[in-house]
Amino acid sequence: MFQKLDAVEKRYEELTKLISDPEIIANQSEWQKYMKEHASISELVEKYREYKKVNQQIEEAKAMLDDKELKELAQLELEEAREKLPKIEEELKILLLPKDPNDDKNVICEIRAGAGGEEAALFAGTLFRMYSMYAERKHWKLEILNENETGLGGYKEISFMITGKGAYSRLKYESGVHRVQRVPDTESSGRIHTSTVTVAVLPEVEDVEVEINPADVKMEVFRASGAGGQHINKTSSAVRLIHIPTGMVAECQTERSQVQNREYAMRMLRSRLFEIKQREQDEKIANERKSQVGHGDRSEKIRTYNYPQGRITDHRIGLSIYQMEDFLNGNLDEMIDSLITADRAEKLKGDEE
Repeated sequence: MFQKLDAVEKRYEELTKLISDPEIIANQSEWQKYMKEHASISELVEKYREYKKVNQQIEEAKAMLDDKELKELAQLELEEAREKLPKIEEELKILLLPKDPNDDKNVICEIRAGAGGEEAALFAGTLFRMYSMYAERKHWKLEILNENETGLGGYKEISFMITGKGAYSRLKYESGVHRVQRVPDTESSGRIHTSTVTVAVLPEVEDVEVEINPADVKMEVFRASGAGGQHINKTSSAVRLIHIPTGMVAECQTERSQVQNREYAMRMLRSRLFEIKQREQDEKIANERKSQVGHGDRSEKIRTYNYPQGRITDHRIGLSIYQMEDFLNGNLDEMIDSLITADRAEKLKGDEE
């Protein structure tokens, strides 16, 4: 571990010189590349330097133990430094874990009503509102890409993009089946219904990461449905892209321009194909231990929202939160932080085995 840390620190020092070099600064693309690398390892280097400093304090305190006048002070400093060391070592191990290359990407999120008819569609709307409010708390930008509303204000499906730093690193844990248990407004007997909604969170990917042959994509245009005013309903601005080799379909109808709708639909298609490619790669690496927390399968039941008890339970980590209203108003950080901690613990355990 320490050989690796020494190498990282050496690279950090090299990068510090490079980003201050006038010749490098003049070449903006090269300078940005080095700046990005420098920023990506700065936290690890700072923590390693803190570790070395605490070790040095331990050695200095040990050396002072023989001095009768300073012995009491030295003992106190030694105990304090020894207490700090295990925590710093643990933090270093976490920082050394391979980073998910998608963590800093924007996300494309798709919410679909599952079992439960109109009640499932209404809960899909509740989840969309929850993620919208969470994005607002994080100062992220949200854009609706495609929506299929029901008469009562729910959604059969809705797709949207969230743009912001670290969006995927936090929202990736939301992929899977969300189950709701509550008494619908239409239920006169007060019987609790169980419905499901599927959430898929995909990282937005660049063209270079997923190559799509234009000949493999069939484009259809149609009139947008739902809200949007006279203009959007009278022109065929909505776009449907069909990827012929996989049969995958991506639609966008929220923009007035056919060109913009096509661009957004292509982003969705690219992200879905990237997800398939990534899953295939993961399956090939048979010996690599993967955390079940960080790779939510869209068919896996991950969470239950029990309205009568005011309880939200995440089944992957067994955590229950009894603040339903607060949670549905976008206060997701306690749950997401717990999922990140569990994911890291699983990965650390995998590294030790």
